[in-house]
Amino acid sequence: MTSRSTAWARFLTSALIRAGVSPNAISVVSVVLAAAGAALLIWLPTAAGLIAVAVCVQLRLLCNLLDGMVAIDGKRQSPVGGLYNEVPDRLADSLFIVPVGYAVGMPSLGWLGALAAAVTAYIRVLGGSLGLPQDFRGPMAKQHRMAVLTVACVFGGIEQWVWGSQWTLTVAAWIIALGSVVTCCTRLIAIAQQLRAR
Repeated sequence: MTSRSTAWARFLTSALIRAGVSPNAISVVSVVLAAAGAALLIWLPTAAGLIAVAVCVQLRLLCNLLDGMVAIDGKRQSPVGGLYNEVPDRLADSLFIVPVGYAVGMPSLGWLGALAAAVTAYIRVLGGSLGLPQDFRGPMAKQHRMAVLTVACVFGGIEQWVWGSQWTLTVAAWIIALGSVVTCCTRLIAIAQQLRAR
């Protein structure tokens, strides 16, 4: 069962529709949550701070789920809805991934991860512009990146509290960066294969 078909998702969607909340506003809130997570990673990388980042990540994903559901179920699509669906996602990704690099003392790794994550989305949209179905494959698509970050923040918080170290976050930063690069390659290969098969 997907999240969209769960009772709690339908309940939240109905509540937001009744409250008159626009899907574009929900998309903007996802960026605010990512900015809050970024601030915590940079200025409060403590055990409690990392747990709070994990909460921000999950709330961001919840916004990503609900904006589409409110738009469709509430018949509130707008002419600029496509922009609000994509641009906040790219901003939120970078706001979460770049600070991880700074938190572990490896800024370049955070920037690499954010760049590779953005390019995965670019390649997906490129495939669509070439007349192909948009390809959301991994191994490090958005949901995978956020899952890695959530787990890393939870276990990283425990690690920070018990040992005062940051190995979990460091490993997560490498997984996100390298996994995103691999994802770029897998998507490009898939697009090339589909174009040749036409």
